[in-house]
Amino acid sequence: MPTQLLFTRLLNHAFAGPVDKLLAAVHVTPAFANAPITNSVAMEFFVFVLMIAGFILVRFSLSVETPNGVQHLAELTHGFVVDQTEPIIGHGYEKYSAYLAVLGVFILLMNLMGLIPGLESPTGDVTVPLGLALVTFVYYHYQGIKSNGFGYIKQFVGPLPILYPFMFVIEVISHLARVLSLTVRLYANMFAGELLTLVFFSLVPVGIPLIVIGLHFGVALVQAYVFLLLAATYIGLAVAHEH
Repeated sequence: MPTQLLFTRLLNHAFAGPVDKLLAAVHVTPAFANAPITNSVAMEFFVFVLMIAGFILVRFSLSVETPNGVQHLAELTHGFVVDQTEPIIGHGYEKYSAYLAVLGVFILLMNLMGLIPGLESPTGDVTVPLGLALVTFVYYHYQGIKSNGFGYIKQFVGPLPILYPFMFVIEVISHLARVLSLTVRLYANMFAGELLTLVFFSLVPVGIPLIVIGLHFGVALVQAYVFLLLAATYIGLAVAHEH
């Protein structure tokens, strides 16, 4: 039986049966039938619930005359994402700002989970960054097709017909490498940060670990920011019309 966080145990106690049936329906057998929900999935769900609660709170507290702190925070977050991504995507960036804002906040909160006692950062599990990378991969291709129609294929074949087969293979490999790059960068940094924090806390319980916590916080911010910028870059390239 794997080590489970308290929140993971609660989820498995409540939903292990339905989750096992759902996995069986897609021909997946969990390693532990009574604990099919892993810590990383539980932490993702925890962050998801936090964000839904935050969105609901913002929605029902919106005010033009007397905006509260929650509304200010939401506006600052959205404004930051817009300021960072508008120069990258260019005209029509508004269509993608919601996805990018949610993506950035989701990753940031997951990165910071490891700083809370009793929780851990799900991005330290390679499956979570891989899932985020795949969703972004599908999203920017979908937006590229939606924006350019069949002309989107021009991004994969180059200007000369004789080079079409070679360019297509190269471009496909290049796009798949983006998934690998997004996954490894986020996973490796967060896994190393989590491991370093645990090691220092076990060796020196006071003093120095506070510095490591500060570094972990910085890494969490930087990695969320880098993922956001790369996602915006890929979207900008996909929806561009100058091919």
